Amino acid sequence: MKTSIPGLFLDSELNGLSRFQIRTAVAQGQLFLHGAHLAAWQPAGHQPVLWLSGSSWFQSGRPIRGGVPICFPWFGPHPQDPALPAHGYARLQEWQLQQTQADDDGTLRLVLQTVVGNFQLRYEICPGAELSLQLVCQLSPDATEPEKFEAALHTYLQVSDIRSIWITGLENSGYLNKVPQPEWCAASGQPIQFTAETDRVYQGTADTVVLHDPGLQRKIEISKQGSLSTVVWNPWIDKSHRMPDFGDDEWTGMVCIETACVGEHAVVLQPGQSHSLSALIRVLS
Repeated sequence: MKTSIPGLFLDSELNGLSRFQIRTAVAQGQLFLHGAHLAAWQPAGHQPVLWLSGSSWFQSGRPIRGGVPICFPWFGPHPQDPALPAHGYARLQEWQLQQTQADDDGTLRLVLQTVVGNFQLRYEICPGAELSLQLVCQLSPDATEPEKFEAALHTYLQVSDIRSIWITGLENSGYLNKVPQPEWCAASGQPIQFTAETDRVYQGTADTVVLHDPGLQRKIEISKQGSLSTVVWNPWIDKSHRMPDFGDDEWTGMVCIETACVGEHAVVLQPGQSHSLSALIRVLS
């Protein structure tokens, strides 16, 4: 069924999950209302930018592995109750598509909304020649006290081979190295390269990051606002085997570069206040 704007089509449901196809002159993509999950984005003239696991669950109550999951209101396991869902509730619940608009340049503007606890979430996705993502989190004016949250746009990027790519832009930032045990590491002064499982939370950085991929003959630039944390992740071999929704050999074709507010840079809001977290992703020749 066609929606009210050109380029956005409601596809048949996948295991009960509503799915939209994006087809414009400047980009293709795929959006699920489950988790407000952008599962694919491919600007015209380029190979797909977002990575999606072939083993991903597409089921109510379970996250989609790949694309851009939204982590909220905590990142990773819940700090007090590990029985609660990892990365919070936002990626597990149905969102409402509130607004749609097609700009003159072919970019679509899609606004989704949901409520998580005392927080009202508004998420604007603009898939075009560039991909703009903005998550606005507002603490309800009816809340009786300040509340803290963590958030991340957990972006999975497609690469030719994780062993031959590198990342620049974080050379001057210290980071929490979570593998094998959490430890704080000083800034390395070097680009990030991958030779083993990597799970790092770079803190105190608002810098633009560039993914260099000679195998696909491209660079991917990720700039951001409202974020002082950047997460870099690849599960490598052993962890890939332990994750049931991740193919054993898929680790070579992806890397996560996540725009985040986590750990020491979690956000505290007063009732009625809001915080905006945004990322802009561009493919460079």
